[in-house]
Amino acid sequence: MENYQIDNLDKSILHALMNDARTPYAELAKRFSVSAGTIHVRVEKMKQAGIIEGTKVCINTKKLGYDVCCFIGINLKHARDYQDTIAQLKTFEEVVEAYYTTGNYSIFIKVLSSSMDHLHDVLVNKIQSIEAIQSTETLISLQAPIMREIQP
Repeated sequence: MENYQIDNLDKSILHALMNDARTPYAELAKRFSVSAGTIHVRVEKMKQAGIIEGTKVCINTKKLGYDVCCFIGINLKHARDYQDTIAQLKTFEEVVEAYYTTGNYSIFIKVLSSSMDHLHDVLVNKIQSIEAIQSTETLISLQAPIMREIQP
């Protein structure tokens, strides 16, 4: 089902589930004037096609005490060190996203920490202690005015 083409009903279902993944199929069926079975079949087809990969709970990280968000550009000494560096970064709970990039950095990561002292500790004792890292540049996020998923 790799080449599954979504139609307007699929898009409507995706929008509704992205807004609230716990919306019952029966409610979606009423909203879109189809049967609950149709909703179920469409969702299952989108799962099989890899369009829907799961559901998630959105967490307010600040309420959990993670007050500092930053992005760190990482330059590696050698490109061959990429896989090993990613493996090490995965072990740090503060690293919540990582990207292999073109441009100024080999790797670009998102880090959450509870304070500037915590961030300093993560930088010095975790990230910069990775032997393969040549240098880093840290950009602290002051706010996140746009946070959204791509719309189908």
